[in-house]
Amino acid sequence: MGRIFEVRKAAKFARWNRIAKQFSKIGKEIEIAVKAGGPDPDSNPTLRRAIQNGRGVNMPKDLIERAIKRAMGKDSTNYEEVLFEGYAPHGVAVLVETATDNNTRTVGNVRPIFNKNGGNLGNAGSVAFQFTQVGSFKIKPGEFDEEELELELIDYGLSEMGDSEDDEGNRIIVIRCEFQEFGNMQHALEEKDIEPISAETDWIPNSTVSLDEEKAEEVMTVIDKLEQDEDVQRVFHNLV
Repeated sequence: MGRIFEVRKAAKFARWNRIAKQFSKIGKEIEIAVKAGGPDPDSNPTLRRAIQNGRGVNMPKDLIERAIKRAMGKDSTNYEEVLFEGYAPHGVAVLVETATDNNTRTVGNVRPIFNKNGGNLGNAGSVAFQFTQVGSFKIKPGEFDEEELELELIDYGLSEMGDSEDDEGNRIIVIRCEFQEFGNMQHALEEKDIEPISAETDWIPNSTVSLDEEKAEEVMTVIDKLEQDEDVQRVFHNLV
């Protein structure tokens, strides 16, 4: 098991800003999950996953419970998940996952970020073909044999397992599977009493772009501004 490949992260938020964004993002995930499958995490695996993600970033229990109650209320917000596709400067491909209650507003926010910073927002299908959607689980090293775990998870759709680091530089293990095997992998980890730090679907680039520092900074400016928008959940790109 070697080090797993991950593209460059955009990590320029102040700490409190990043944490607030994470809580907001997961709060929306919880609300979407509750509306789709009900408020009981035991019978709603999507909600169970969202709650796990909240715990992984130390989201307070009362905020998680509040998001569940909010989704069940009469005046709850109906979020739509929309994927935007575009190019940052220098031909870097970008996918922007959003959860919005007003798509017109979101387009009006996202498009200028691309246009005013040397990029452009594309049409549906213009960029996504350059990525592969996969299931991605991050776990902490634990009291288990990692090689044995890797072999066992092959039966549940494992495609890749390797080392990475969290935001503080601590070692974590990344487990990836094909998109359609996400549920099987989630079930396998639950059976083994392994609670992921996060369990998400990621867009992995099929090929990557390498730029010098100055050009890379121009790209990261676009990524940073996109990530700070309130409707944006996650941003994927092929810059290394």
